[in-house]
Amino acid sequence: MRLITVGAAVLNQTPLDWAGNAERIVTALRAARHAGVGVVCLPELCVTGYGCEDAFMSPDVQATAIDVLVRDLVPQTTGLIACFGLPVMYQNALFNGAALACDGALLGIVCKQHLAGDGLHYEPRWFRAWEPGVRGTVAIGDKRVPIGDIHFECSGVRVGFEICEDAWVANRPGAPLAQRGVDVMLNPSASHFAFGKLAVRKRLVIEGSRAFGVTYIYTNLVGNEAGRAIYDGGALIASGGALVAAGERFGFEATGLTTAVVDVDATRMAQSRTASFRPDMDGDESDCVRASFEWPPAEATAAAVATAAWERSDRLKCEEFTRAIALGLHDYRRKSHTQGFVVSLSGGADSTACAVLAALSLRMAGDEVGERVTCVYQKTAQSSQTTLDAATTVAAAVGAEFLLFDVDALVGMYTAMVSSALGRELAWDTDDIALQNIQARARGPGVWMVANLKGQLLLATSNRSEAAVGYATMDGDTCGGLSPIGGIDKAFLLEWLRWMELEGPVGWGPMAELACVTALKPTAELRPQEFEQTDESDLMPYPVLDAIEELAIGQKHGPVSAFRLLRTRFADVAEGQLAAWVTRFFRLWCRNQWKRERYAPAFHVDDLNLDPKTWCRFPILSGGFERELAELKAMVP
Repeated sequence: MRLITVGAAVLNQTPLDWAGNAERIVTALRAARHAGVGVVCLPELCVTGYGCEDAFMSPDVQATAIDVLVRDLVPQTTGLIACFGLPVMYQNALFNGAALACDGALLGIVCKQHLAGDGLHYEPRWFRAWEPGVRGTVAIGDKRVPIGDIHFECSGVRVGFEICEDAWVANRPGAPLAQRGVDVMLNPSASHFAFGKLAVRKRLVIEGSRAFGVTYIYTNLVGNEAGRAIYDGGALIASGGALVAAGERFGFEATGLTTAVVDVDATRMAQSRTASFRPDMDGDESDCVRASFEWPPAEATAAAVATAAWERSDRLKCEEFTRAIALGLHDYRRKSHTQGFVVSLSGGADSTACAVLAALSLRMAGDEVGERVTCVYQKTAQSSQTTLDAATTVAAAVGAEFLLFDVDALVGMYTAMVSSALGRELAWDTDDIALQNIQARARGPGVWMVANLKGQLLLATSNRSEAAVGYATMDGDTCGGLSPIGGIDKAFLLEWLRWMELEGPVGWGPMAELACVTALKPTAELRPQEFEQTDESDLMPYPVLDAIEELAIGQKHGPVSAFRLLRTRFADVAEGQLAAWVTRFFRLWCRNQWKRERYAPAFHVDDLNLDPKTWCRFPILSGGFERELAELKAMVP
């Protein structure tokens, strides 16, 4: 029996925050040393931050990363084995590397073999994939160290790497490393949160430990690192096919450490008992870097994987959404150096969700809400007492400061000015959209002024469903520096508000006052009340809209194939009506790409994101699916 203590440290890093990133890394190293850890895995690109984007191409960034590694980090590994993620130049190409240090000395750098280039990932723009089996040396500080497809032996324990995406492909680098006798596999990752993703990670980690016959250590970033992606942490340690430790998710602390005691001899024997195992017998050890290391003593402990109470909830998606957005807002606020949040609170579902999430963000971080959340109701002639009462109730329920603006005089002034210039009166039967939009736009300047005066972050209140069809007024309800619900569909948002009203997140409870919002039909309140305007009458039922969006944008179906698939899902809807909704969606989608290009940044929570900068690219000008829609019209007159 050979017992060692291993660790996985999660970090809340910030791109190019050299001093802060190094400080958090050193804090994690100290915690690991204090816990008797022998080898600790730190997240991918933790030295620079993962989200540096085109700054990775700067020579200054490369030089500074190496300097921080050599001067600030490697000397802190006395009594430890630790890995540090950073970009490394080799042969005039940039690679995503993981540097392994042992007891104060840099041993070498392993480079990522499979780059993440789909969805919000653009690694191939900056990095090159390292070829399997290729090795070399690179100058780091005043010495040359091995680089490439290598592994390490530290006093009889072999350590290898799979870097994030390497574990998500069919030809995982772990397989040949297992043949080389690796005992501990480190996976430094920067794996953003998305609904359902944790289960996939667990399968990869557990199966990797079983198939490779190793102890597998996975770690991750935590928090809102660079603006859009939220990282959930959730370090995992598996050994011999069993999960032995799992770390906290969505933690508000800057660092977190998960440890486990594992038996190296047990994983070796498990591998030897596997009939299909074929060790590498060529005797070539040129890919192995050796170092002496005195492993800290470890005592056998029973494996115990604790799961947070909220993760056992039967409404896990609601729990995850709450905690992800709350953590994302917290980091965005503190990293942007703003003092709180401003919400233009209409009394409707979207703005209410933003206000609730802003307040929860502060409470979960241990901060007082008070004047850190400011809610502003901006009434016009079309506003109802019902929504004013709802806004007042919500602001009180979340503990926010409440301001009441009457912007009807501004609307009248703009309307009179334009009417005079055009030489005619504006009327609802001829100028409907313009008269709606001016009300939304008149609300922008005042709420921006409040945000400026208070040094707070104005939250845009548009959701993803409405972004898909451009059902938002530019410079009106799209005003804001961040759109916290811009990545989620309206149908789920309404479901989440009902859950918040009746149950709420574990440890925080329900907010019964939200009944005044969940009882209302969503409406923009921009037409006179006799029009009985609702969002769904302007567009279509939200479940239908979201289903079309998933088929058209998520799965890339055209109008005809989307319609055919929808017929089985909405069998109770007349074919002509369903075809009309499909046509409306595709036309509005094409016409409103320019709006999506201008929306405030939104958080990524699933694979249906519409953000054109990181996920869903579409031309601003296009043919508008005219041929395809004509085919649909011919099929369903």
